[in-house]
Formats: sequence, C-alpha cells, structure tokens
Amino acid sequence: MSARNDVAPSTIGVDLVDGGIVVQYLDGREVFYHGPPEPVEGPLTTPPGKEVHVLVTDPDGVEGVMTYVNDRNTHDDILESTGVGRVMLARNDEEELFPGVTVATEAYSIRVDADLSVVDGRVFVFAEDEMSEHAYELVESAD
Repeated sequence: MSARNDVAPSTIGVDLVDGGIVVQYLDGREVFYHGPPEPVEGPLTTPPGKEVHVLVTDPDGVEGVMTYVNDRNTHDDILESTGVGRVMLARNDEEELFPGVTVATEAYSIRVDADLSVVDGRVFVFAEDEMSEHAYELVESAD
C-alpha cells in the first residue's frame, strides 16, 4: 500500500440536525454522521480498529474543520477536494490537530483530548467501521 501524507483541513459546512450531524464537503457532497453524539467528559479512547474522524466546529455549529486520523484508504487529492484533513500517527505518537485538541495512538485505538477552555467551538469524534458507528462530543466536566 502506498504511503499517505498529512493533509491540512479546510473550513467546511456543518449542520447539526435531529439524529446526527451533516458535513458538507467543498466538492458539494454531504455525509451524515448518525447520532446524537454521546457526551464524554475528558479524554476519549475510541474502540479499537475504527476509522476515526475528528470534527471541530465554530460555536454556532455551522462550519468547522474535519480531520481523519490514520486514514490509509483515501487519496490525498480526494481529501484536498473535499476539504477534509488527515493526520498519520506512528505508534505511541501524539499530535495537536487544532489549538486545544490532541490525538494520540493508544494500542489499536485513538485517544482524543480537548482543552475546551482553548477550543472556541465544539469537538465531535466519529469512530466507525463496517459493523458499527459511534458518535461522541467532548464536553466540559460537570465538576
């Protein structure tokens, strides 16, 4: 399989609707992430082996940036035409996706952490494969 590169995300449209989130790619296509997202306080570790997508929206939830984590299936030119970014992490690696949002490898899972005092918006994480879809929103601790 050919190597995949990191790709910087562009701002894309977002629509928070009943039952999920619609992401509007730059090329005009839309994808629906089923939800509503489960609220999670603190860092989130995704189920192992899932495709992980991180979406950070503006405070109103009408636009944002999306990054695929360790996606080996999508060609760079497709990501660039849709506005979706990609970050490739090595084993035991960690990277800041956006100010206040970090991703790290954790065995066969991905850990996503957000300092919501720094993030000016909302942070969603989607973890999916052919068998299941999971949607989460990282939220402030209730303490």
